[in-house]
Amino acid sequence: MTAHTHYLWFETKKRQEIIDITNQVAEQVRESGVREGFVLVSAMHISASVFVNDHESGLWSDILKWLEETIAPWDPARYRHNETGEDNAAAHLRSLTIGHEVIVPITAGKLDFGPWQRVFYGEWDGQRRKRVVIKVLGDT
Repeated sequence: MTAHTHYLWFETKKRQEIIDITNQVAEQVRESGVREGFVLVSAMHISASVFVNDHESGLWSDILKWLEETIAPWDPARYRHNETGEDNAAAHLRSLTIGHEVIVPITAGKLDFGPWQRVFYGEWDGQRRKRVVIKVLGDT
């Protein structure tokens, strides 16, 4: 079994962004030489997410609106976590809702997705440096 690890670093310009990282993940699969296996992609910060969905701007707007209006509004006074001097409780709840990692199968050396699936990094408390780990495991 082969293992390959790579880190992606992000420092977003906005506090909240969605970034398509599919090409970077696919590149690490290619570099690993793994033909059959899995790739784990995981946010290494509790206020960020990694998820699989469709690359469509309307959907991204819907996700951001859903998180803000339904899941965790950015309203620091509403959360006990923020009593510690933080203001990012909403980001923690958004990460918990969306999830912080995905596992994607690798078949014949490529990400084995459905027709519209892509891998995304969701930043919910950005404007500071954060990372994602890509861990490729499998047979060459």
